[in-house]
Amino acid sequence: MRASPDAFAPLMRGMLDGVHPKDHGGSDDDDEHRVVRYRAIFISDIHLGTAGCQAQALLEFLKAHSSDYLYLVGDIVDGWQLRRRWYWPQSHNDVVQKLLRRARKGCKVVFIPGNHDEFARGFLGHEFGGIEVSDDAVHTTADGRRLWVTHGDYFDGVIQCAKWLAFLGDNLYEFTLKLNRYLNTLRARMGLPYWSLSAYLKHKVKSALNYVTDFEVAVAQAARARGHDGVVCGHIHRAEMRDIQGTLYCNDGDWVESRSALVEHQDGRLELVYWNDERTSTVLVPAPQEAVA
Repeated sequence: MRASPDAFAPLMRGMLDGVHPKDHGGSDDDDEHRVVRYRAIFISDIHLGTAGCQAQALLEFLKAHSSDYLYLVGDIVDGWQLRRRWYWPQSHNDVVQKLLRRARKGCKVVFIPGNHDEFARGFLGHEFGGIEVSDDAVHTTADGRRLWVTHGDYFDGVIQCAKWLAFLGDNLYEFTLKLNRYLNTLRARMGLPYWSLSAYLKHKVKSALNYVTDFEVAVAQAARARGHDGVVCGHIHRAEMRDIQGTLYCNDGDWVESRSALVEHQDGRLELVYWNDERTSTVLVPAPQEAVA
């Protein structure tokens, strides 16, 4: 789907109002007998509006998992990419409608804008289609822990001090994802499993690892300074759950590559859940608590 950049603003207003200009309607087809119900689900970095967004996988995940609370922890819509090139297939519209239906059915849905959908920060404090727009949030788990929920871009020095470099990095990331799709098409023909080129590069480049570690520590320290027991964030596309100097750090990952979410069970237990090609959820058990210097 292509459209002029002038269509971007009315489309965003339409989605926030819960009335998309191409809403095909339809019913929420969740089968309540097959749905796994959590107390809370945290997802971020969906990047609707990009070819790398795994919207169909997210739709399947949402159909199979419901919750009392749903936190959209930033970069849900990729305004950066949409301003450069319009891309909005029906599956992306379906995700928006799915989230709106979830809110109408009684789930408390909170949207915390990130740097890629920073346009929504102009609507902080408002509610559209039953979805609250907030700069951040505090979620109290069933076992009494207070978790600060924030996208995390405020703790990214590149975003705050050299935004042009962030835009450059975003373009390089999109190129890496496109190359990755070609490589995995070849791997699939050879009977090989999916492999992430960008994740490989992030783990091999020392400066990238230092950036990730610095980000995690900074976010955890900010949560502790605010008097919270932990933090839930996104932004760096790396799912993680660990103890950092006595503060629980949780990153729910992304829906471009990892297809991950942070979930809270009814008893307050937190887990990272991944959605794989077989449409079954696999759980990463958090590592033993370790202090990070």
